[in-house]
Amino acid sequence: MNIEIRKAVTADIDRLMQIFSIAREFMKSSGNPNQWINGYPQEEFICKEIADGHCFVCINKENGNIVATFCLIKGPDPTYSYIEDGEWPDNEPYYVIHRLASDGSVKGIASMCIEWSSLISPCLRVDTHHDNKVMQHLLEKNGFVRCGIIYVANGTPRIAYQRNTNNK
Repeated sequence: MNIEIRKAVTADIDRLMQIFSIAREFMKSSGNPNQWINGYPQEEFICKEIADGHCFVCINKENGNIVATFCLIKGPDPTYSYIEDGEWPDNEPYYVIHRLASDGSVKGIASMCIEWSSLISPCLRVDTHHDNKVMQHLLEKNGFVRCGIIYVANGTPRIAYQRNTNNK
């Protein structure tokens, strides 16, 4: 698949919100109804991520359609400062992948986003909901190691993962 990744721009917002809606429905149908609830992520939040330069889009170069989105944010992430039931394998500088979502039209898009992100930083961290078995599988398939449990801003737990290609 011929995919281009670029920073999202404000004009992308309607398509991004469609993709998040598709992703929420997919999560519900695959046994994860509680991760992105109450319309999360909200449009205002994604607009801020775009303005801050954290939000990226994946474009199918064959037809020009945006097929996926994710945020890549330079650490440290305050929610990762406390981890229980495990530990981070190192204290190297890292980037965090957040809000990875796809419209489902391109297989392997998560792996493409991860590999692209690893060009920015060899050390990547991600967290996901306990019920998000699909993401857990994708992360482990892409070399991430489960490190423990962190708590996001609303106090709910997430499984934390790290991949550091410096330590291969």
